[in-house]
Amino acid sequence: MLPYHFEVPEKKKCRIIIDSDTACEADDPFAIAYALLSPKLIVRGIVAEHFAQPGSMEKSRAAARKLVSAMGLDMPVHAGQDGPDDPSVSEGVSLIIREALNDDPHPLYVLCMSALTNMARAIREQPEITSRLTVVTIGGHPYEEEEIPWKEFNFGNDPAAANFVLQSDAPVWQIPSNVYGSIRVGIAELQERVRPCGPGGRYLFDQLAKYNASPAADWNMGESWSLGDSPSVAAVLNPRCGRTSFQRVREVREDTSYGIEIPGVREILVYRDMDSRYLLEDFFAKLRFSAQQ
Repeated sequence: MLPYHFEVPEKKKCRIIIDSDTACEADDPFAIAYALLSPKLIVRGIVAEHFAQPGSMEKSRAAARKLVSAMGLDMPVHAGQDGPDDPSVSEGVSLIIREALNDDPHPLYVLCMSALTNMARAIREQPEITSRLTVVTIGGHPYEEEEIPWKEFNFGNDPAAANFVLQSDAPVWQIPSNVYGSIRVGIAELQERVRPCGPGGRYLFDQLAKYNASPAADWNMGESWSLGDSPSVAAVLNPRCGRTSFQRVREVREDTSYGIEIPGVREILVYRDMDSRYLLEDFFAKLRFSAQQ
């Protein structure tokens, strides 16, 4: 039971599946915790995603399990595809298909905080699920940029899957790099507002501080972070938490720049910005309340 003095009406609740490369970088656990602490969201499970390194999917699965344990929660964490060329159908992909085909009246959102490998495989296996879910993807660059600043990580880890999902019949909400990179917070603020919040808060902060001090974080500024996966959660909690517009689907090239428009494909919803105050304060409050139980 979540420790809130308000209730979300049943008709406003949503089912979600979290697809995350949790072991890749330090912000994924924050987004997962945010979802698990949100009473509007009926979390059906976490699916581990690869991050283009051998064994990375299993590392993500182990990291997600550590987070769930630190938070004192009971939540299944399923294996996803080992990589883009994995010929099997993983238990995580099976979960996506099963939930999509479920007659549960709560709408289903798949929060893809990483590559789209698992989501693409689920659609390939059961194309009819596209009318029964919404894909919320953290990935890609803004469409206004003629030159990309870098190879975008999530789409870049499986461009073929990104193209397949974007060009499918599934409704897609895309949160590109300029938006997910805008959820900036100082590490000192995280120490003040996250670390004191019970074992879960301590785990979240300590894993970020450890990653920040590692060579893997050489790209970062040193004492700030972007909680870049959390917009996928905020968008489902409140789709109006940012400005959006519809966008014609374009080819995602290998370097994650955009190519030609794809004819005959439905438009996707693209977030142009997001209210970071709403997102961060909502997360901080929920984490603080959870520690008071």
